[in-house]
Amino acid sequence: MFEISPERLDVGRVLVAVGDPAAGAIVVFTGTTRRTNAGRRVVRLEYEAHASMAVREMRRLGAEAKRRWGPRKVAMAHRVGIVPVGEPSVVIAVSAGHRAEAFTAGRWLIDRLKEIVPIWKKERYRTGAVWIGAQQGGPPSRRAIYPGRRGR
Repeated sequence: MFEISPERLDVGRVLVAVGDPAAGAIVVFTGTTRRTNAGRRVVRLEYEAHASMAVREMRRLGAEAKRRWGPRKVAMAHRVGIVPVGEPSVVIAVSAGHRAEAFTAGRWLIDRLKEIVPIWKKERYRTGAVWIGAQQGGPPSRRAIYPGRRGR
């Protein structure tokens, strides 16, 4: 399961996706919108993504994690659009034979997702907004994403 969704993420659904009778460990990471960041009160987060490319990269990361640490299953879901305070914006689950592999793979997956997957996060405050993370400055223009195509 690898998905980008405008709907509220269901942590239980992601957990079920990695269930495996051969797994002795399941690790779930849930990233939620926090109320404050860098001393400012966060009203909400807003995410944009190049959805098909993001899912493709998430699948690639899952395959790489399997090659490196041998987990049984990997699932990743990321929300786009508005994510209110307290709600999850990303859920990553990993099942493995043992906890060490599950924890290591899960940590690596969230770190790499934030570094390379084309998902952009904007923090909204009462007094303005700022793009956050490795892709600061926000998403490329639609023209850059879809060269030669207008209105998409």
